[in-house]
Amino acid sequence: MHLPTPMTDPNLDPSRLPPSLWAATAPAAPPTPPLPAGEHTADLVIVGAGVSGLSAALHAATRGAKVVVLEAHEVGWGASGRNNGQVIPTLTRADPDILAAAFGPERGEALVALLRDSAATLFDLVRRHAIDCGAVQNGWVQPAHRDSRLAISRSRFAQWQRRGAPVELLDAEQVAAVTGSRFWRGGWLNPTGGHVNPLAFTRGLARAALGAGAAVHAHSPATGVVADGSGWRVNTATGHVRAKKLLVATHSYSGFLGPQAWPGLEQTLVPVRSYQMATQPLPAALRAQVLPRDHAMSDTQADLHFARWSEDGRLVSGGALALHAGYDGRLRERIATRLVKLWPALRDVPGGLRFDHLWHGVFAVTPDRLPRFWRLGDGALAWVGCNGRGLAFGTALGPALADAALDGDAARVPLPWEAPRAVEMRAFAPVGVAWTTLYYRWLDQRD
Repeated sequence: MHLPTPMTDPNLDPSRLPPSLWAATAPAAPPTPPLPAGEHTADLVIVGAGVSGLSAALHAATRGAKVVVLEAHEVGWGASGRNNGQVIPTLTRADPDILAAAFGPERGEALVALLRDSAATLFDLVRRHAIDCGAVQNGWVQPAHRDSRLAISRSRFAQWQRRGAPVELLDAEQVAAVTGSRFWRGGWLNPTGGHVNPLAFTRGLARAALGAGAAVHAHSPATGVVADGSGWRVNTATGHVRAKKLLVATHSYSGFLGPQAWPGLEQTLVPVRSYQMATQPLPAALRAQVLPRDHAMSDTQADLHFARWSEDGRLVSGGALALHAGYDGRLRERIATRLVKLWPALRDVPGGLRFDHLWHGVFAVTPDRLPRFWRLGDGALAWVGCNGRGLAFGTALGPALADAALDGDAARVPLPWEAPRAVEMRAFAPVGVAWTTLYYRWLDQRD
């Protein structure tokens, strides 16, 4: 499969941010100069300045630990700054009962509790640190597009209700009132969810971590990690950091267009490309008809239909493609048709519905759609597998990851750590992702 190179696709250019709405509108990043030459020491060194790495850094620094964060590009360059910005306190398919069965009653339920509170955790950080990121906590809704998918809605509602989440089960009329569309048959809602400018949020986390005493160094790719006595040494092109503990938080961008801090980590996940798009600012009359209560929305289709409003009145949506060649024109036509299907009033946009911004990034998928927590060595940890729901989950994981790195088995949240395992036949992953996308479209119309 031919993929664009950094020379032809600005989304793959490590020297700049992607051409996203978020990059165009986020407040400036705090100063995060490259790591100075020479030797540096820390209690904890974190590789990757996305939401999980920065959330971990903030928590560890607040605890009094000396923390150094190394980022290959700039803060939020990867998935943390490219996603749709929906703050969703669930995973895509790993529902609470699945997590409990997979990881056991103690670790599985601890993970469920962390996930249940993940959106609230994110918005609490926004308020506590006054992060300017267009935060809206009006809830997240998952409508069901077929009667057969209503069974999924009922099951998810029941599982989360049993675990104390403030969820609501909606019939077709209630979903129509929330979404402004009669396309869906019912669904469920979690009022703790919402949406943010994710790049602005990630930059805000970096500013908060710096304020707590952490050191954050952008444009400082980790070129290698070696065991160093009772700790670890992380090398960069200019200097190196010696630390007792190590957290690799590169996630879906492990080894992406650059050196890999921990060789083989990229083999434990499958990177899947996702496209995001933002329309021109739309009239207030239309905004009153489409998602009129300003919820975040992503439905039950495997070929996901999703949307939310931006702070300046743009409808932010996107989609997936089986083949990526010529994605720009194909996506504009496909997603415009989709949005009009969901909200026929968009057909009447003056001058026609257009997209002022289109960008893409990758997120980390695991074959069973479960998150994975890797014990790389003594005091060295990593995690992968947000499976498309990393914004709230990664933010909430940060403190648990920091505690696990600093405290070991005495950490408050007992995450299910294990030795890394490569994805079988990962070399064929691009073909598998393409066929899966086509299969999902077929399945969405027939189950």
